[in-house]
Amino acid sequence: MVLFTQMLNNSPDLSDAIYRSKNIFANSLDSDIFWSGRNFVIPFFVIIDILIVFWRLIRRYRQMQLRHIINELHYIANGNYDYRIPFELRGDLSKVVDSINGLVDSTVAAIEDERAIEKSKDELITNVSHDIRTPLTSIIGYLGLIEDRQYQNTDEILKYTSIAYKKAKQMKSLVEDLFEYSKVRQPSVPVINVSFDMVQLLEQLAADFELEAKKKDIQILVDTTESQLVMDGDTEKLVRVFNNLITNGLKYGTHADKIIIKIEKAKNEAVITVQNNGQPIPREALDQLFDRFYRVDESRSQEISGTGLGLAITQNIVNLHGGYIYAQSNEDWTSFIIHLPLHKNQAKALSDNR
Repeated sequence: MVLFTQMLNNSPDLSDAIYRSKNIFANSLDSDIFWSGRNFVIPFFVIIDILIVFWRLIRRYRQMQLRHIINELHYIANGNYDYRIPFELRGDLSKVVDSINGLVDSTVAAIEDERAIEKSKDELITNVSHDIRTPLTSIIGYLGLIEDRQYQNTDEILKYTSIAYKKAKQMKSLVEDLFEYSKVRQPSVPVINVSFDMVQLLEQLAADFELEAKKKDIQILVDTTESQLVMDGDTEKLVRVFNNLITNGLKYGTHADKIIIKIEKAKNEAVITVQNNGQPIPREALDQLFDRFYRVDESRSQEISGTGLGLAITQNIVNLHGGYIYAQSNEDWTSFIIHLPLHKNQAKALSDNR
């Protein structure tokens, strides 16, 4: 303002030119107040100064917020993954905070998934080692007796080789189940869908197990009001599912005399129940039945052969078809209930409804 005033005082021509322009503009507005030095120039520069100060304060405040966000981010990066940036902001910084918190959440989830995978691998190695070591020890032991000629006669040799043979079959069964389990766990495992009659398939399976069931005084029945139930699915994999469930009923359905396979149609689903009237499964064990290597018998006895993978394989195959399976057990019946979409294009809808 001082420089501007001195410039006007030292330049009469400029002062006259401004004065004439002022008069023209003032006359057009019928007022001279807008061109008064005190009433226009000073307020104008005051407003400019206020705007500049306000802009600098806002800029400084945002820089302070950004530094605070960076400090919080460094704190989280030091391993404090359960911490989230707590304050709420406006504008773009709010989006930055939300993005950081979302990134931390996804990172924590990824870390938890990785830990679960590592734990799962460790459990897999432990369980496989246990289940292979037990029969392998027996095989080596009995073959060692034969190798050292610690037998009295041919009958003892046959006894030792028979036991070794049975243990070798257990190992073979475990390896096959492991291979099947790893195969159905692959994300790109192919499902070859064909149209088939579920009623006919299950009646054929019941007939296949009839001889084995008679040896244990168990009757296998197919109960359905449907003359046929045509649906889409991979029959080879589904046969494995029902083989596992019927075999489980024969092996572990203690004191059972019936295995009933119920077939129902519910809207766009096929509901198949495989149940036996044997000894009930404890409630606390029901939720873990489909975990790999889990057995209700915590001693993991080999007296009843089994790898503990059958139900895990069953669940994965059912999931591949867009269905789901669960177990129920009471004093009367132990039931495994499967829901499967009737047609391939309904699998996704069934999964979404779940």
